[in-house]
Amino acid sequence: MFTIRFTKPAQTELTRLEGAPRHKGLLKQVRKTLAFLQTNPKHPSLQTHVFHSLGNPYDSQEKVFEAYVQNNTPAAYRLFWCYGPNKKEITIIAISGHP
Repeated sequence: MFTIRFTKPAQTELTRLEGAPRHKGLLKQVRKTLAFLQTNPKHPSLQTHVFHSLGNPYDSQEKVFEAYVQNNTPAAYRLFWCYGPNKKEITIIAISGHP
């Protein structure tokens, strides 16, 4: 099991979703994705893959990953994350609509 950490922008977006009743469904999907990440970052439904357009905040040589929150939705939401900074930790870098 991994500990989940958030960068300030990711935490801000999560807080925004939590405070907006119209995003109740999206928030539920984000939380489900976070739960999968915490237990198994390679869970098939996450469709995790390397994302090259963001830098790792801890080590520029390490990879950043993208995990699906939604699929087949215009501007579908994604979680961008990396391992670290410590063992058994995952840092959520961003929660956003797919670019």
